[in-house]
Amino acid sequence: MNRACRIVIFFCTMTAPWPAQEPDPEIVSYINSIKAIDNHAHVTALDREHDKGYDQLRCDGLPSSSAPPPANLRFALDQQAVYRTLYGFDAEAGSDAEIKKVTEMQTAARREHGADFYAWVMEKAGIETVLANRTTMAPEMKPPRVRWVAYEDALLFPLDNSQQKAVNPDRRVFFGYAEDLLHTYLQDAGMSHLPITLDIYVGKVVHATLQKQKSAGAVAVKFEAAYLRPLDFAPASKDEAARAYAKYASGGNASSAEYKILQDFLFKQIALEAGRLGLAVHFHTGSGCGEFFDDAGADAMLLSPMLNDPDLRKTNFVLLHANPPRERNVSMLIAKPNVYTDMSVLELLWSPAELARQLRPLLQIMPEHVMFGTDAGPFGPGLDWEETTIIGTQHARRALAIVLSEMVREGTITRDRAKEIAEQVLRRNAAQLYGIN
Repeated sequence: MNRACRIVIFFCTMTAPWPAQEPDPEIVSYINSIKAIDNHAHVTALDREHDKGYDQLRCDGLPSSSAPPPANLRFALDQQAVYRTLYGFDAEAGSDAEIKKVTEMQTAARREHGADFYAWVMEKAGIETVLANRTTMAPEMKPPRVRWVAYEDALLFPLDNSQQKAVNPDRRVFFGYAEDLLHTYLQDAGMSHLPITLDIYVGKVVHATLQKQKSAGAVAVKFEAAYLRPLDFAPASKDEAARAYAKYASGGNASSAEYKILQDFLFKQIALEAGRLGLAVHFHTGSGCGEFFDDAGADAMLLSPMLNDPDLRKTNFVLLHANPPRERNVSMLIAKPNVYTDMSVLELLWSPAELARQLRPLLQIMPEHVMFGTDAGPFGPGLDWEETTIIGTQHARRALAIVLSEMVREGTITRDRAKEIAEQVLRRNAAQLYGIN
């Protein structure tokens, strides 16, 4: 189950409903005509049963929870409609038997379409390109349709993580995934264990990993650090970081404070190298899955020291998910020249009318730094990447039409400006950021 599905407390304080009129038909028609770029998704491989690469920290591996998923992700009219669209199948109640039938149809569709499966789904959704967050790309995922976003969290935690794993059961699972991925990166660098000095680790492992990802087609790198520690990355001394690393390399262990300094130092090295290579840096912000997720530690505002670092102004940052439930924090952060956000997962969790309300401050401050995204991926039985791509895209287009129509009616913008903003959000901002023609 995807991380959004397992949020135990689904935003305790609900905002007041925003009375939305029917959107302007001309704006709706224009928005629906735009071929979109999906800034954030977890695209699953054709061999879905054995695919573990669709995420670095997979929420379906967490200890089971008795809490139901958010109401918008339970069987409803949207699912009924998408089953008809994809498979010509009428599901009436989301029964176990119906979901089993859908699972069989999912497998059959992937087998039937083969490598054309992604284009088939994306054409139905009106999407031209999707950015796939994966540890490695499946062979059938090819540009220009599917572009790669690689993961870097594993590089932040090269020392003994026993204390971090003991924090709660979810951290134990997630750090296990991170350690496995770091082992892969070390093997790819021709190493069976950590090098003896921090300089060698940064040069031969950290930089080499990013360079290899860039050469393999990555357009961005991603951090899910909020699942492993607070986002309070801070300026860090190289000497102090090197001492913490050397202590572990010589058979000792760094304290929690020393380990944080090392993590902070490594993050900046990754961000610097990403900027040098032209790779955007994506960050999970806001609430996440699991019973122990640190919501306070996932606030995008905690990233301010890094976003304000003059050394990192050549690195572009994307604050994924717009930081729920503190979306207004992001509306200020995207005023910075190298900071962007997207609406991914919000369009699945909220109704289009509520998403429209959340989008308004973002579009009024800096529409040039707002991007469409779905976070489509495995959300549970009967809801995989293909279904959530179509549902999420429909919701996002509807929300965008609502908010832009309201702004036109109020005289905040003209209809022509509304169309321009729609084009920016749905494709142009992402195309410029990632160099996609």
